[in-house]
Amino acid sequence: AKYEKAVTCLTKDKETLLTFYAFPADHWDHLRTGNPIESVFATVRHRTVRTKGALSQKTAKLMVFKLVQAAAKTWRRLKGANQLPLVIEGVTFTDGVAENDTENRAA
Repeated sequence: AKYEKAVTCLTKDKETLLTFYAFPADHWDHLRTGNPIESVFATVRHRTVRTKGALSQKTAKLMVFKLVQAAAKTWRRLKGANQLPLVIEGVTFTDGVAENDTENRAA
């Protein structure tokens, strides 16, 4: 009774909140990461700010491409990459474990 608005919000968004568990358990670490796109481009932003105005549009694009290529060497590999085909096929996962439902695999 004390937190009626919070309970209403949580019950309304229950499906969205629990979608996390519909993916393989190995992928949960990657799903929990905070703002992965921002961390990818941190290196690029750091370098391009220093060279502001010194590059043409073409050379700036080339520099950004090469910086992203260099940064990609240090990115973590996806845990459970072997389960990606199952996710793409639409296999249902319950609490991170694939269900052995043959109907899902046939689709």
